[in-house]
Amino acid sequence: MLTLSLSQYALGAIGGSIVGISLGLIGGGGSILAVPLMIYLVGIDQPHIAIGTSALAVAANAGISLINHARRKNVRWPCALIFAVVGVFGAFLGSSLGKMVNGQRLLMMFAILMLVVSGLMVKHRNHGASGAGVSCRQNAGKLSMIGGVSGVLSGFFGIGGGFLVVPGLIVATRMPALLAVGTSLVAVTGFGLTTAINYSLSGMVDWPLALVFIGGGNVGGVAGAALARRLSHTRGALNLVSAATIALTGIYTLYHSMA
Repeated sequence: MLTLSLSQYALGAIGGSIVGISLGLIGGGGSILAVPLMIYLVGIDQPHIAIGTSALAVAANAGISLINHARRKNVRWPCALIFAVVGVFGAFLGSSLGKMVNGQRLLMMFAILMLVVSGLMVKHRNHGASGAGVSCRQNAGKLSMIGGVSGVLSGFFGIGGGFLVVPGLIVATRMPALLAVGTSLVAVTGFGLTTAINYSLSGMVDWPLALVFIGGGNVGGVAGAALARRLSHTRGALNLVSAATIALTGIYTLYHSMA
């Protein structure tokens, strides 16, 4: 475990709140900021610990959001379980591979992923909820395949993977976007927990920092959700701003990982 100062824990809470606000405003994609914030804001100089700790924080925040969506009946459990069960095995494989990769090289690949995510957010910035039929059993093959790939990437980079899971669920089942968001949280929670447990077995999770980050994320999530309701008519613009933020963070991370 790292020895951090009180100011670093305070910065961890701020970093968590930034991720929470981003998730509340735009949903999937916001949690990808967790690792760079832990490294460049909090000052964690070991990328693997940043990845393992952020995976735990993302899983916890996703689990809390899952409870809220489940109460609103926005979760299609049969689809979620097929997707998540296969994806958890993928997350274990991905996180095991990630631990074997050099930290700076892993950061470089992470930065490239951020740029890809940013581009996808711009491309799909105005996509709304559509579709009526949701058949989990008939689409079990697609759900399993996409779930497995999403799990591997999620585990490898220590991210929630919501930006992969949500469109993956829509492609596989044609479920409305709102249901896809709620259903995706089952997988995001499972992927994050699997990655965090795998990293913790190697001593690569800072538990106090994760708790502080989770607390900040909950506060930020409430604020982000409130802002999202007020700014719902500017959804496309919000996604553009968030995509630009992720792209700039990716460029910054790429520059420092190559230095």
